[in-house]
Amino acid sequence: MANAPTKPTTPVNKESSSASGIFASLTIPICLIVTTLIFIFVLGDPSHFKGGDPNAGPVDLFGTVHSGGVIVPVIMAFLLMVIVFSIERFVVIGKASGTGSVDAFVRKIQSQLNAGNIAAASAECDKQKGSVANVIKSALKKYKEMEDEPNLDVDQKTLAIQKDIEEATALEMPMLEQNLTIIATLVSIGTLTGLLGTVIGMIKAFHELASNGGGTNTGALSNAISEALVNTACGIGTSAISIIMYNIFTSKIDNLTYAIDETGFSIVQTFAASHARK
Repeated sequence: MANAPTKPTTPVNKESSSASGIFASLTIPICLIVTTLIFIFVLGDPSHFKGGDPNAGPVDLFGTVHSGGVIVPVIMAFLLMVIVFSIERFVVIGKASGTGSVDAFVRKIQSQLNAGNIAAASAECDKQKGSVANVIKSALKKYKEMEDEPNLDVDQKTLAIQKDIEEATALEMPMLEQNLTIIATLVSIGTLTGLLGTVIGMIKAFHELASNGGGTNTGALSNAISEALVNTACGIGTSAISIIMYNIFTSKIDNLTYAIDETGFSIVQTFAASHARK
């Protein structure tokens, strides 16, 4: 029995992958630099403190955040990374979805398949564009190739179409999932860094209590506790936003994957049904 031929599908877009890697490599240090400058020159501006003295206590929210200490710009950088990478993922996943509604596109493809009009279904892929359309167009191309393949039976041809869909999907998915690991990592790092700042603040608070021989320097103690609480709030806030964005993107990718699976199943079933008696 002859084996189903394996013909390479669309090659991986190495330029896109490389560009995404460069984007991530540049974004991380730039975010750290930007937030450090904001911490020093914006949050640390004397106008945010009593008498213009940072040691005298804050008078507004900016001064309060600045009182969180050196860990604050790091957590702010994490938050800025979440925002930047989220915007980048929205753009990439939006392009992957194509020019129109994915659900409407799937219905059009299924309608054309039921009518046996493969050329029209392929034309719909050209109109839609994006990752879903790329996978479906590759499957339709394999569909046509299998119709003209005389050396294979129906089961082998169907298997070849299924394999083509799987290969095309495997090539498209990495592009959608790039940089999601960074957002997922920030979920944990944000909280842990906030806790680190909290621990540092509490160490300072207890040090102030100990250094006064049982007395209490209210101002120094308040600043230390403020540092602890500010870091906790910033860390938790950053992690919460990271979780929300990560779940949004994974949900979008799951929807695209489901659309590919649903349409791919329709293509395979249509081919099997139309050639079963030939």
